[in-house]
Amino acid sequence: MIRSHAGSQRGFSLLEVIAAIMLLAIAFTALMKVAGASISLTHNAAEHSGAAMRARSLLDSAFVGEPIKPGSSSGKFDQQYRWQLNVTPWNQSGNAAPDAPLHLYQLDLEVLWGPLAHPRSAHFRTLRLGGPDVVNNPQAGR
Repeated sequence: MIRSHAGSQRGFSLLEVIAAIMLLAIAFTALMKVAGASISLTHNAAEHSGAAMRARSLLDSAFVGEPIKPGSSSGKFDQQYRWQLNVTPWNQSGNAAPDAPLHLYQLDLEVLWGPLAHPRSAHFRTLRLGGPDVVNNPQAGR
């Protein structure tokens, strides 16, 4: 006697296949959201890194070969990044003696990028030691 194995073979029902496809679709959607967020974070990190590189360059070259002058200045690095630099005298213990040979200055640099309405920014601060301004103070050269 030959028995038919058709009754013993069982496959997946249509309902089980649809449920598996839905589960895969939900998992794929979640993975795509994670990948999109990762790309966004990478782009954000690259912009901050670019701002930091340009800020370091500006702060390293500021007032090299010229006396430090308190005040504000601004400009653009390129089409994407713009900056504003504020220079103020700095003394932790109060006002410095006017006849002191060297003075500390605080350089506050803000680098901005993105749309003008809602710019993104990074702030950098450093101290710079400066000597007397020979041009404005003829007594300093003696």
